[in-house]
Amino acid sequence: MRGKTYYLGLAVTYHDPALAIVDENGAVLFAEATERPLQTKRAINGEPDQFHRLPELLQAYCPDAARFVLAFNWRRLRPWYERYAAAWGLLNAPGLLRRGIQRLGSPLDNYQIHHMMACNRNSIARAGLNLTRFLRQSYPHCAVEFRDFEHHASHAAIACYASPFDEAACAVVDSYGENGSMAFYGFRDGKLLLLHEARGLGSLGLYYMKITELCGFDWMQGEEWKVMGLAPYGRLDEEVFGLLKDILQVRGLALEHPRGRLFPALERLEKKRRLPGEPAERAADLAYTGQFLFSEILVEILANFHAAYPADNLALAGGCALNCAFNGQITALTPFRELYVPPAPADDGTALGAAWLAFHAEHRRRTPQWLSPYLGSSCCERTLQRLVCHSGGLAIQHLPDTVCEETARHLASGKLVGWVQGRAEFGPRALGNRSLLADPRDPGMKDRINQRVKLREEYRPFAPSILHEHGPDYFEQYQPSPYMERALRFRAEAAARVPAVVHVDGTGRLQTVQREWNPRFHGLIKAFYRETGIPLLLNTSFNIMGKPIVHSVEDAIALFMTCGLDILVIGDWLFAKPEAA
Repeated sequence: MRGKTYYLGLAVTYHDPALAIVDENGAVLFAEATERPLQTKRAINGEPDQFHRLPELLQAYCPDAARFVLAFNWRRLRPWYERYAAAWGLLNAPGLLRRGIQRLGSPLDNYQIHHMMACNRNSIARAGLNLTRFLRQSYPHCAVEFRDFEHHASHAAIACYASPFDEAACAVVDSYGENGSMAFYGFRDGKLLLLHEARGLGSLGLYYMKITELCGFDWMQGEEWKVMGLAPYGRLDEEVFGLLKDILQVRGLALEHPRGRLFPALERLEKKRRLPGEPAERAADLAYTGQFLFSEILVEILANFHAAYPADNLALAGGCALNCAFNGQITALTPFRELYVPPAPADDGTALGAAWLAFHAEHRRRTPQWLSPYLGSSCCERTLQRLVCHSGGLAIQHLPDTVCEETARHLASGKLVGWVQGRAEFGPRALGNRSLLADPRDPGMKDRINQRVKLREEYRPFAPSILHEHGPDYFEQYQPSPYMERALRFRAEAAARVPAVVHVDGTGRLQTVQREWNPRFHGLIKAFYRETGIPLLLNTSFNIMGKPIVHSVEDAIALFMTCGLDILVIGDWLFAKPEAA
């Protein structure tokens, strides 16, 4: 039997690197962000092809390979300014300290922009070194080919090829790509067509990073989430709004920094910065105003896009597609009627996008139209058995037939549950396989989780995971949200029943759950519904603040034993602390 071709996609951005494996039929065999096995948030400057993991992954998913195609999410030929800055020594450590360089027309300082360029340049330069070294050693008879793709095309590929649409408009809204921060595509008959690419430093992504910084948070750690959570606690600040509009303005399908107005506006905005030691609430109005303008700008851009390329369906990707507060308003505020956002719309998802671009360059078949997010690693069964044998002091039950019912009973009695099942989710959100779960009926549950487990700010909301058939009963203008990618408004009477998952503005970042997508998680929520009459659970990622979602059995038990969780469920095994048994 002849060997097969495998397409290995590598997201080699300096932040959120990831690896994806696609077979010769276009099926996704594996996709995972590097931060998960490393357990380092965002895996800054980490390689997507971690050398120690390659033997296990390739043996499991590519056992009969005859040919590998390595696909990268950036063009190796770098833009002119980056080459210029490197030649002048601005993209190395001493160069970041140089003063007297003319400031770039960006809300971020030169050293921040140059640091990102330098890190990304180095990541692209060493892209695939580990993988190629391993393939040369362990697969010496296999052909190995290389492909590099436009960064925004890699974003567009995961959004379009994974979508349920036969035809769609696709917008990529990011911090930056090879030439600019946005790109717009048409998608029809399985083909992507670039319609327009923005150029220059105007960027909604960089804008939101600046807002994050002014609010006192760290965008290098991905704390834009905190701005979104804090925003509903504030009000529109007219002065700040005027200054922010001087930072960024829409010109068709482009963004510009108005000449002569950017730096004076930034100087005045610095006076609004939350200082170290000040409470986060001090920045609530700034967060609200920043989010308000973000939405206003993106509504205008999407309206302009629809006018140029009329379509009912929108596929949205890029880092800005993680703004679930805005995503929930798109079909109400723009002419688009249907929205698709993939489970990993940011740079980790471009690993799969690049792999699919390589596949589609050789095949014209449409890939499957439902992308399961459960594409990552499974927990090691041998390690789980060792835990069962050596976890003295814990009450242990093996429940192959009743694990959902028993876990639902614990949840209904107010227990906090760590839930680890099957393969990990691809993307930043826990979708029922690496989740921390709780009863949404208790109005004090959010504070309890924050104090005992998550150790995070009280203003950040928790998500409702709801059975699809009950969605319209709980949410106004209900839209299915399989990847927890949009926030919708609760119906008032429903919100009163589940206060632990209702944000201060009356919304919830929901996850729609259907049996065919995740049978066990669906079974658990169904059992909780039978127990309580409530068809949803409080669901948040199984981690503590500042750490990635747990990856291994060791990660799960370590977190379980060092926080206030009551129950840990891994597969069919239920572990309970003595006081919770």
